[in-house]
Amino acid sequence: MPKARETASTYAHRTLGFGVPATSDPHHFVVCIPRGNTAPVLISEHLGMGSETAREQVIDRVLLERPRWTAIRAEVQRAFNVRLTEHNLANAAWKVGDNPVDRLLGKELCVLAWAVERLDPEKIGLAVRNWLALRPEERWWLFGMTAMAAGGIGDGDNGWRVALRYALGDQAQNELRRPRSLGESKGSGRQITLPLFED
Repeated sequence: MPKARETASTYAHRTLGFGVPATSDPHHFVVCIPRGNTAPVLISEHLGMGSETAREQVIDRVLLERPRWTAIRAEVQRAFNVRLTEHNLANAAWKVGDNPVDRLLGKELCVLAWAVERLDPEKIGLAVRNWLALRPEERWWLFGMTAMAAGGIGDGDNGWRVALRYALGDQAQNELRRPRSLGESKGSGRQITLPLFED
């Protein structure tokens, strides 16, 4: 287990990695980054003492090709550290080996990883921006819906996993259609007037 970060007097409480409480076997995620630049990155969920049996303690959630991980890692680290700072917790950085991640942050990371795992590489930056635009609660909900039916390592082409790919990687949030005003005609900028209000 990694060494706990700093002391409780410096931060709200002692943590491991990205905000994991330094307690006995907490529910958390682990991002395993192998040495070298080619091996894929494994993101797994460790259920901790809350699991019913030892056999069910770890769920492998996604195996991300290294270039895809490299494309998202910096923005994810920055976003997570902003959140940790807001809660007076120590910041962290990705390193080779096992990186513990708080259970809620881990859920959010899975949503992005699932979205980019088979996305066209040129759209990964768009997916990251759209992921950043979501509130944490929205990411948690998306994780819950996806994990329930298609949350395993081999579920990349099933249900909600495919939906996440399109939801985050298809169109920028700021380009979404805005509703037209009631008085605005389709296809033209002119205002239409209803007969009821004519002289």
